[in-house]
Amino acid sequence: MWDKPRCTFCEKEIKGDEVVFVKMRYPKRKGFTEVKAYLRNEGTFICEECFNQKLK
Repeated sequence: MWDKPRCTFCEKEIKGDEVVFVKMRYPKRKGFTEVKAYLRNEGTFICEECFNQKLK
């Protein structure tokens, strides 16, 4: 089982239905269906609060 995703900046656990921003490369392949698995493997999560602070 995977660890729960966490914000890169504050280490807060990302919960279901929470707004997050994900930094990732656009996938080369098309038609993948396991979106959550792809995001965990290829993405960097940023919670909404940290994202808004970085914009200021």
